[in-house]
Amino acid sequence: MRRLLRFLGHRLYTTWATFWFVLPFVLTYPLQWLLSRQKRHRLLHMVNRGWSIFSIRMWGVPVTIIKKSPLPPSQTCVYVANHGSYIDIMLLFKAIPGFLNMVGKSALAEVPAWGPIFGGAYITVNRENAISRGRSMVAARRSLEAGRSVVFFPEGTISPKPGEEMVPFKEGAFQLAIAAGVPIVPISMPLNHRFMPDVKGSLRVRYSPLKLVMHEPIPTTGLTQADAVALKDRVYDIIKSEFLPEAAGIPEASTWRKPTNQSNKKQLA
Repeated sequence: MRRLLRFLGHRLYTTWATFWFVLPFVLTYPLQWLLSRQKRHRLLHMVNRGWSIFSIRMWGVPVTIIKKSPLPPSQTCVYVANHGSYIDIMLLFKAIPGFLNMVGKSALAEVPAWGPIFGGAYITVNRENAISRGRSMVAARRSLEAGRSVVFFPEGTISPKPGEEMVPFKEGAFQLAIAAGVPIVPISMPLNHRFMPDVKGSLRVRYSPLKLVMHEPIPTTGLTQADAVALKDRVYDIIKSEFLPEAAGIPEASTWRKPTNQSNKKQLA
């Protein structure tokens, strides 16, 4: 009986969360479409940020955002974050101020209705194609030069073991930060996969705390491209330092639990 009630609760919450994700998009779609057609990307980004903040609030989950050394909004930089869930972009939009550019996989631009809007406002890349990778780096460099910070998922894909292991980082974001001479800011999101994991053939949404840690910016002044690998490894270790052992990986649906470690209750309160 307990298992049945848990299953029904999960189904109801999945429906609730999905509804409050879809409804704001449907209501704002005409405006988003118009802004994308008119190349009003700053306003479009504000709409996307508002959509993200509203949806997360309606999900009713506690959200902890820690900014260890906040940068002034006028400071252009490269943000790099781990990738463990489809809600990563939403939490980043909520947490990072200013006019952002996002580097995402080209498949996002193929999503019905929303895809063309994302593809027009942000940078998409086919990481299997050298020409596409080159174009995305040029676009990202131009974005930084125009004063628009750029967000990367250096793993290039959602980790198969989120919260436990990250896919080896690609070097593009680090080479870009060094070439542009802007700080690089590591971001840890250790719990997103608990809320919405990447499970093939299944939509799972579970009530779970969310947490984002924005680490201290790392200056790149004086670094050369020969330092990109060391910088990449340093950022990898910083991001992973916030992973929680009890929240590692995707638990079985029948045993879904949010982290209970006493030492982390204060962090997640």
